[in-house]
Amino acid sequence: MKKLYLVTNSDKYTEEEFLRRIEEALRGGVDILQLREKEKTDGEILDLGKKVKALCDKYKVPMLIDDKPHLAWALACGVHVGYDDMPVGLCRKLLGPDALIGATAKSVEKAKEAEEAGADYLGVGAIFETKTHVKTRRTSVETLKEIKEKVAIDVYAIGGLNFDNVDVLEGSAVDGICVVRAIMDAENVYEETKKLKGKIEEIL
Repeated sequence: MKKLYLVTNSDKYTEEEFLRRIEEALRGGVDILQLREKEKTDGEILDLGKKVKALCDKYKVPMLIDDKPHLAWALACGVHVGYDDMPVGLCRKLLGPDALIGATAKSVEKAKEAEEAGADYLGVGAIFETKTHVKTRRTSVETLKEIKEKVAIDVYAIGGLNFDNVDVLEGSAVDGICVVRAIMDAENVYEETKKLKGKIEEIL
């Protein structure tokens, strides 16, 4: 089962350092990777995406692109979409039946809609406040549990999660967690990824 989902953040790193951190995270046990670049042009994302995809392929880890299904199509990978992005159903038409497509859901209603439209998994949160570029609204663990009970697809908790607070999800029955800074900003990416993966496997 894929339990540890990394959403990337390249803001403070050179491309070389960013790619080094990505590889260390993959080596440490990341199961799914989403390339999220809010400030780059499509061309820049495409160029960086080819390099990240090569690393993901090396470690046999699925890669997704945030928000942009046309770039996911170009890179032969999956996509994760939010409420304001292309609808899941259209993403499925563009990318085909085998592509991995994820959707954001903050309520049971939205979760069911995404499942019916063809999403493979849901990202639910934010469980805690975050400092990423994405505007976040808190989602309670109770809502997370309810969503998990009402849908048949995988549910990942997201939002400010790290080694010290992930215990809050114990007993929630979620399939895994998504992290950004807990791995991307770690002093030792490989060791932190391994440690976090071990803890997730204990509690989920």
